[in-house]
Amino acid sequence: MISIEGLSKRYGDLTVVDDVSFEVESRTIAVVVGTSGSGKSTLLRMINRLVEPSAGRVLIDGQDVAAEPPHLLRRRIGYAIQGHGLFPHRTVAQNIATVPRLLGWPEQRIGARVAELLELLQLDPGAFAGKYPHQLSGGQQQRVGVARALAGDPKVLLMDEPFGALDPIIRAKAQDELLAIQRRLGITVVLVTHDMDEAFKLGARVAVMSQGRLLQFDRPATLLTRPEDPFVARMTGISDRALKLLSLTSARDAAVADDGPGLGDAPQVAATASLREVLSELVWRGATRATVVDERGQACGSLAIADILAHGRAR
Repeated sequence: MISIEGLSKRYGDLTVVDDVSFEVESRTIAVVVGTSGSGKSTLLRMINRLVEPSAGRVLIDGQDVAAEPPHLLRRRIGYAIQGHGLFPHRTVAQNIATVPRLLGWPEQRIGARVAELLELLQLDPGAFAGKYPHQLSGGQQQRVGVARALAGDPKVLLMDEPFGALDPIIRAKAQDELLAIQRRLGITVVLVTHDMDEAFKLGARVAVMSQGRLLQFDRPATLLTRPEDPFVARMTGISDRALKLLSLTSARDAAVADDGPGLGDAPQVAATASLREVLSELVWRGATRATVVDERGQACGSLAIADILAHGRAR
């Protein structure tokens, strides 16, 4: 668990982060969102002491990070930034091996870890380990940046606008990969973004900041249906909040068991699809009900338009 207690950062008379407190549960993703100048990146950098706080403290699993030398602290906390920050004169393998070498790992273990992470991020070790950053696409560079952040087997991963420079298609894929990696490795992630859709997709809880202050820290559905501040309501999007709510629920979770005859020619939708995606598919096809199928292609229920719309209402 990461506990942020009364954290503040001041530069002279300017307060960049103002008495922020919240807790990030272990093995979850928390997202900090806000406009430019809201203090979100400064807050993130105080967790690994790239920025020293003016007041307050950060605890990881009950231990104050101020009690540990900064360079040692950073070796056990992964850190990924927008634009990946790879060393241009080092190969992919050498970039990923940076922290393990600082930790004194034996070369055999380092090599195994590099190969493991490249495979995890769907980059063939034989094809990519010896390449240099300039030989990679933007999406590949970003994957290598994440691999480098994970190389030391950290329990905490900090990400500062990691997907901001990617085009929409690659960005969506990178988000899906992050969710899969986080579930597989069980790491605790704190991610900064200015994109509320990204925050809702990735975050179990989302912190909304403005002018250095924390306005609300809550589950995405709560931010949409019960915003505690007018700025939070504007950030979450008043005009399309019903559609955003539908994006938070999967077809699997909302599917209704079928007791009667089969649905015949009803379109099939993946259990992993969001209700927003299912509704779009039904409207496109002119259908009123869809069959929900799991990863094996087996039906696990159905969804009617009325079932979907019920999930888009404030609760």
